[in-house]
Amino acid sequence: MIKLIYLVGRCAATIFLILGIGRFTYAATNDDPVDDRDPEVSTPAVTPDIRDDEIPLKIQSGDKLIVPLLFSNPTLDTGIVAVGAYFYPQTEEQKEEQPASVTGGGVIYSSNDSKALAVGHQSYWGGDRWRLGGAVGYADLKLSVLLPLTLGSRDRVDWNVAGNIAFAKLSRNVMGNWFIGVSGRWSDIEQSFGLGIPPDGVGLNPVRYDLSADTVTAGLGIAIENDSRDMPMNSYQGHKFELSALFNDEALGSDNTYQSYKMAYSSYHELGPSVVLAWEVQGCVRRGLVPIWDGCRIPLRGFSAFDYIGKESLAGQMELRWRLGTRWGVAGFAGAGYIDESTLGLNDNKTIPSYGIGVRFMALKAKRINLRLDIAKSEDSEAIHFSIGEAF
Repeated sequence: MIKLIYLVGRCAATIFLILGIGRFTYAATNDDPVDDRDPEVSTPAVTPDIRDDEIPLKIQSGDKLIVPLLFSNPTLDTGIVAVGAYFYPQTEEQKEEQPASVTGGGVIYSSNDSKALAVGHQSYWGGDRWRLGGAVGYADLKLSVLLPLTLGSRDRVDWNVAGNIAFAKLSRNVMGNWFIGVSGRWSDIEQSFGLGIPPDGVGLNPVRYDLSADTVTAGLGIAIENDSRDMPMNSYQGHKFELSALFNDEALGSDNTYQSYKMAYSSYHELGPSVVLAWEVQGCVRRGLVPIWDGCRIPLRGFSAFDYIGKESLAGQMELRWRLGTRWGVAGFAGAGYIDESTLGLNDNKTIPSYGIGVRFMALKAKRINLRLDIAKSEDSEAIHFSIGEAF
């Protein structure tokens, strides 16, 4: 559930990604170049092997390690993540052909009393032709939503989302950088709203969304991906394409039948020895009776991840990253998003802007992993984002 941090193992990331509050990201590649970049949490992304790298506060014993990380964002406020991982031994031949398989776990706690934990595993075999990843986890998130204008207020009300999630994905390399994957997802989520939202959901488009206190979802999915980025944690060149669909159905044990579709494309261009232009576009579609926590969002900076939820969204952004030396850098970014059939019924067919500036510090040169501090503004809000790894 969260757009927070990108590092060691899909373990803690998967649960947050599934509920959509954001994303962890991981740096990885078979090579170990001395420059770096940022990845995303989808299956063809490779789990970074940081056993031989010097990281502040890392606790390590052989193939086992623990790393604490800080984050700050408008969705969960400020908090800490502790991630632990065990990397499985490899032969010299396996090291040349594929990343190390890893089992790990993570715990999150934030200043607004949100908490989550997850355990996951990622396997690679057949010379990295096959990849299997999965995670199980629990989260209890203290969120907020804006009251719709139909209720005569623009105040925020508390929204608590808690429950269990399990996810697995198997991917196969079909040619070049192309992967085809199948996935399964199960969740049991309970939600409650603070004062201000009527029990019948008046003003929240209840006909189009499931406002039930407890909702079980179960679905199967398919994905096509192509990833040519030079280093997923902080790309200087290459692109990533993803097209996926998830089908939740009562026949699989889901309370609701609904479908989730996603398309994303990101591209990276090195304009000079120290300047990178990155851009991305994302589209999301939901069909059926969708739990509001699983609706489409606008994945931009400057506002809480749940300020804009709907059944359709489209967003694009561009970022110029300038390295000032071996460690420090700056960035400027701008983008816009669009939401339709929104949960609150007040932002349909409206363009939501996002723009800002940021500072970068390369904490781990061998994997190109940056600490990122962004100050972002939107239409009527602003936010500070601090995390590990680039936004995309």
